[in-house]
Amino acid sequence: MSRLEKLFEKNRLWAQEVKAEDPSFFEKLAAQQSPEYLWIGCSDSRVPANQIVGLAPGEIFVHRNVANMVLHTDFNCLSVLQYAVDLLQVKHIIVVGHYGCGGVQAAFDTSNNGMIDNWLRNINDVQHRCRDELAALGDDHARVDRLVELNVQEQVWHVSHTTIAQQAWARGQPLAVHGWVYSLRDGLLNDLDCTVDSLAQVAEAYRVFTL
Repeated sequence: MSRLEKLFEKNRLWAQEVKAEDPSFFEKLAAQQSPEYLWIGCSDSRVPANQIVGLAPGEIFVHRNVANMVLHTDFNCLSVLQYAVDLLQVKHIIVVGHYGCGGVQAAFDTSNNGMIDNWLRNINDVQHRCRDELAALGDDHARVDRLVELNVQEQVWHVSHTTIAQQAWARGQPLAVHGWVYSLRDGLLNDLDCTVDSLAQVAEAYRVFTL
């Protein structure tokens, strides 16, 4: 059996187990999805959104890329964001980074990694802006962990700066943007306490609506 055939076999076993537990699961799943959460996370294979928060398929909408970035030129991410907010009416957007992130490490090392360095440039901006805070930490491991957190906070602000989030707030739609970090060492999530849930929290320079 090839490696790909093994995946199909695992899929069949998984489907059988799910149906044994809930015979109507796939019928209900096919009918609609109504998640309350949009997870914007890293592509890292060790950070699976559903498993980490213990939610079943259909309960969390997911977008992943290298280093959990929200860039205003990334129409892939913005399309996911608009679909989640405008059509699915999610109530929470969660930007989730993780300690040990290879993308953040690559940005921190300032080495030549090819095309991806263009993608990671935003992290370099954060690194440069917070250079004094990072320099005050004891070692590079602590600095990279802190840069992971700072990057998540930056992406939370990026979400709040989008016209998508601001239009939702302007029309009175409940929406909160959160920043979390996942630890590969113990499997636990850490809330960075940087939630944005109103237009009033957005700096005036980034607002597209007046209060």
